[in-house]
Amino acid sequence: MADEKSLDEKIKAKFSPYFKTLPTNNIKHIIAVCSGKGGVGKSFVTSMLAVAMSKRGYKVGILDADITGPSVPHAFGIHDKITGTVDSKLVPQVSKNGIKVVSINLLLEHENDAVVWRGPVLANALQQFYSDTMWGDIDYLFVDMPPGTSDVALTVFKNYPVTGAIIVSTPQDLVHMIVGKAVQMIELLKVPVIGIVENMAYVTCPHCGEKIYYNGESSLYDLCNSYHTIPLASIGQDPQKRAILDKGEVESIDTSEFDNAIDEILAI
Repeated sequence: MADEKSLDEKIKAKFSPYFKTLPTNNIKHIIAVCSGKGGVGKSFVTSMLAVAMSKRGYKVGILDADITGPSVPHAFGIHDKITGTVDSKLVPQVSKNGIKVVSINLLLEHENDAVVWRGPVLANALQQFYSDTMWGDIDYLFVDMPPGTSDVALTVFKNYPVTGAIIVSTPQDLVHMIVGKAVQMIELLKVPVIGIVENMAYVTCPHCGEKIYYNGESSLYDLCNSYHTIPLASIGQDPQKRAILDKGEVESIDTSEFDNAIDEILAI
């Protein structure tokens, strides 16, 4: 009986080489922002990383690969649809400060329309977002990944030339276990793990300024030691930031908490 193929060989056999992008595009780095599960604030982290990188003078884009749960356009206050195309190619919408954004929500008739698609259709959309979009010159393209380690995530990692991945976690033990699954998938696909951002780690008392760790003390460093990666940031939960996001003004939020993460991205 022949030896069974390893998981790595099966993945390589299933997925084609990298999607080709337009000859007019010059995308230098692609950073995937991942989570093992939903509800950890991955889209917020993606948006903040993009804003922080843009503030340093780099040309930035966001590809919203979370096809069934897109939220990036709302965070940037982008509601105009991608209606115009050039030579049948998509033209990204652009934020107030010049960040290019492509998302399924910019193609749907209504923002709250459900996307009820099977895997092959989702993969086709991801190919179009990368291959058939006029990104132009982009120093850093951030990809807001869907949660989990299934087809859509594999499509991105096997078909986009990803420079590195950032993982978003929260302090709960259950999330830490699922982070391990994400790290395993990313390493299996030979993509460097840049580090981990711990989100929703604490709240700050509005009266005395004390940090309250309502899920227990931060375990970011222990988590990073477990998976031999770098702690990038420990971010608190802030109702004011949530209100700013709801208004579509993410570019007005202070990004200093992400300085270390940006430094690590620039170092790869």
